Amino acid sequence: MDIGDWLDRSAIAHRSSADGKRQALAAVAEIAARTFIRPGLPPFKASEVFDALVEREAQGSTGVGRGVAVPHARLPGLDRMRAVFVRLDAPVAFGAVDDQPVDLLFALFAPEHAGSEHLRALARVSRLLRSEEMRQQLRLARNADAIHALLNQDTEASAA
Repeated sequence: MDIGDWLDRSAIAHRSSADGKRQALAAVAEIAARTFIRPGLPPFKASEVFDALVEREAQGSTGVGRGVAVPHARLPGLDRMRAVFVRLDAPVAFGAVDDQPVDLLFALFAPEHAGSEHLRALARVSRLLRSEEMRQQLRLARNADAIHALLNQDTEASAA
Protein backbone atom coordinates (compact mmCIF):
# COMPACT_ATOMS: atom_id res chain seq x y z
CA MET A 1 0.00 0.00 0.00
CA ASP A 2 2.08 2.86 -1.34
CA ILE A 3 1.09 6.49 -0.90
CA GLY A 4 2.40 7.11 -4.40
CA ASP A 5 -0.34 4.83 -5.71
CA TRP A 6 -3.01 7.17 -4.29
CA LEU A 7 -1.35 10.58 -4.55
CA ASP A 8 -0.49 12.03 -7.95
CA ARG A 9 1.78 15.09 -8.16
CA SER A 10 -1.13 16.95 -9.79
CA ALA A 11 -3.17 16.40 -6.61
CA ILE A 12 -0.74 18.35 -4.41
CA ALA A 13 -1.13 22.05 -3.59
CA HIS A 14 2.01 23.23 -1.83
CA ARG A 15 0.63 26.74 -1.29
CA SER A 16 -3.04 27.34 -0.75
CA SER A 17 -4.98 29.90 1.20
CA ALA A 18 -8.19 29.46 3.14
CA ASP A 19 -10.07 31.58 5.66
CA GLY A 20 -11.45 28.58 7.50
CA LYS A 21 -12.23 24.89 7.52
CA ARG A 22 -14.90 25.06 4.80
CA GLN A 23 -12.57 26.91 2.42
CA ALA A 24 -9.79 24.41 3.13
CA LEU A 25 -12.15 21.53 2.33
CA ALA A 26 -13.31 23.39 -0.80
CA ALA A 27 -9.68 23.62 -1.94
CA VAL A 28 -9.32 19.85 -1.47
CA ALA A 29 -12.57 19.27 -3.38
CA GLU A 30 -11.45 21.46 -6.30
CA ILE A 31 -8.22 19.50 -6.67
CA ALA A 32 -10.02 16.16 -6.43
CA ALA A 33 -12.59 17.18 -9.06
CA ARG A 34 -9.82 18.33 -11.37
CA THR A 35 -7.57 15.26 -10.99
CA PHE A 36 -9.74 12.20 -10.24
CA ILE A 37 -11.10 10.32 -13.23
CA ARG A 38 -14.03 7.91 -13.16
CA PRO A 39 -13.80 5.48 -16.06
CA GLY A 40 -17.00 5.59 -18.10
CA LEU A 41 -18.58 8.27 -15.91
CA PRO A 42 -18.64 12.07 -16.09
CA PRO A 43 -15.95 13.98 -14.14
CA PHE A 44 -16.53 14.70 -10.50
CA LYS A 45 -18.02 18.06 -9.63
CA ALA A 46 -16.19 19.92 -6.88
CA SER A 47 -19.54 20.40 -5.12
CA GLU A 48 -20.17 16.64 -4.83
CA VAL A 49 -16.67 16.04 -3.43
CA PHE A 50 -17.09 18.96 -1.02
CA ASP A 51 -20.50 17.64 0.12
CA ALA A 52 -18.98 14.21 0.83
CA LEU A 53 -16.21 15.80 2.91
CA VAL A 54 -18.61 18.03 4.84
CA GLU A 55 -20.92 15.08 5.50
CA ARG A 56 -18.00 13.16 7.01
CA GLU A 57 -16.88 16.19 9.07
CA ALA A 58 -20.39 16.40 10.53
CA GLN A 59 -19.65 13.07 12.24
CA GLY A 60 -16.58 14.55 13.93
CA SER A 61 -13.55 16.59 12.99
CA THR A 62 -10.80 14.87 11.05
CA GLY A 63 -8.26 17.23 12.61
CA VAL A 64 -5.88 14.74 14.19
CA GLY A 65 -3.66 17.27 15.96
CA ARG A 66 -0.28 18.98 15.53
CA GLY A 67 -1.56 21.05 12.62
CA VAL A 68 -2.74 18.03 10.61
CA ALA A 69 -6.12 16.98 9.27
CA VAL A 70 -6.96 13.79 7.41
CA PRO A 71 -10.35 14.47 5.82
CA HIS A 72 -11.78 11.48 4.02
CA ALA A 73 -14.85 10.34 2.15
CA ARG A 74 -16.21 7.64 -0.09
CA LEU A 75 -16.96 8.70 -3.66
CA PRO A 76 -19.33 6.82 -5.98
CA GLY A 77 -17.62 5.75 -9.19
CA LEU A 78 -14.08 6.06 -7.88
CA ASP A 79 -12.18 2.96 -9.01
CA ARG A 80 -9.39 3.00 -6.39
CA MET A 81 -8.03 4.85 -3.37
CA ARG A 82 -7.04 8.43 -4.22
CA ALA A 83 -5.56 11.29 -2.21
CA VAL A 84 -5.09 15.05 -2.21
CA PHE A 85 -2.47 16.92 -0.20
CA VAL A 86 -2.87 20.62 0.61
CA ARG A 87 -0.45 22.79 2.56
CA LEU A 88 -2.07 26.03 3.68
CA ASP A 89 -0.14 29.30 3.78
CA ALA A 90 -1.65 30.02 7.20
CA PRO A 91 -3.26 27.53 9.61
CA VAL A 92 -7.05 27.57 10.06
CA ALA A 93 -9.32 26.51 12.91
CA PHE A 94 -10.43 22.96 12.17
CA GLY A 95 -11.85 21.64 15.42
CA ALA A 96 -8.84 19.36 15.81
CA VAL A 97 -8.51 17.06 18.82
CA ASP A 98 -5.78 19.30 20.29
CA ASP A 99 -7.62 22.54 19.39
CA GLN A 100 -4.62 23.63 17.30
CA PRO A 101 -5.19 25.14 13.84
CA VAL A 102 -4.44 23.03 10.77
CA ASP A 103 -2.08 23.76 7.89
CA LEU A 104 -1.47 20.26 6.49
CA LEU A 105 -4.38 18.36 4.95
CA PHE A 106 -3.94 14.86 3.58
CA ALA A 107 -7.35 13.92 2.18
CA LEU A 108 -8.18 10.32 1.34
CA PHE A 109 -10.96 9.18 -0.96
CA ALA A 110 -12.17 5.61 -1.28
CA PRO A 111 -14.49 3.86 -3.68
CA GLU A 112 -18.04 3.69 -2.43
CA HIS A 113 -17.78 0.03 -1.41
CA ALA A 114 -14.17 0.00 -0.22
CA GLY A 115 -13.50 -2.34 2.64
CA SER A 116 -10.55 -2.47 4.97
CA GLU A 117 -8.18 -0.86 2.46
CA HIS A 118 -9.74 2.50 3.36
CA LEU A 119 -9.05 1.95 7.06
CA ARG A 120 -5.49 0.76 6.41
CA ALA A 121 -4.85 3.86 4.31
CA LEU A 122 -6.14 6.14 7.08
CA ALA A 123 -3.89 4.39 9.60
CA ARG A 124 -0.90 4.62 7.26
CA VAL A 125 -1.33 8.37 6.72
CA SER A 126 -1.92 9.01 10.43
CA ARG A 127 1.27 7.14 11.36
CA LEU A 128 3.26 9.02 8.71
CA LEU A 129 2.07 12.45 9.85
CA ARG A 130 2.70 11.72 13.53
CA SER A 131 6.40 12.24 12.81
CA GLU A 132 7.50 15.74 13.80
CA GLU A 133 10.34 15.52 11.29
CA MET A 134 7.98 14.62 8.43
CA ARG A 135 5.60 17.46 9.31
CA GLN A 136 8.51 19.94 9.38
CA GLN A 137 9.84 18.71 6.04
CA LEU A 138 6.39 18.97 4.47
CA ARG A 139 6.03 22.53 5.78
CA LEU A 140 9.42 23.50 4.35
CA ALA A 141 9.11 21.75 0.98
CA ARG A 142 9.48 24.20 -1.90
CA ASN A 143 7.07 22.60 -4.38
CA ALA A 144 4.68 19.74 -5.11
CA ASP A 145 7.49 17.55 -6.46
CA ALA A 146 9.38 17.88 -3.17
CA ILE A 147 6.26 16.99 -1.18
CA HIS A 148 5.58 14.00 -3.42
CA ALA A 149 9.18 12.82 -3.01
CA LEU A 150 9.00 13.17 0.79
CA LEU A 151 5.82 11.14 1.02
CA ASN A 152 7.14 8.45 -1.34
CA GLN A 153 10.53 8.37 0.38
CA ASP A 154 8.78 7.42 3.59
CA THR A 155 6.85 4.71 1.77
CA GLU A 156 10.05 3.29 0.26
CA ALA A 157 11.83 3.38 3.63
CA SER A 158 9.02 1.53 5.37
CA ALA A 159 8.97 -1.14 2.65
CA ALA A 160 12.69 -1.89 3.10
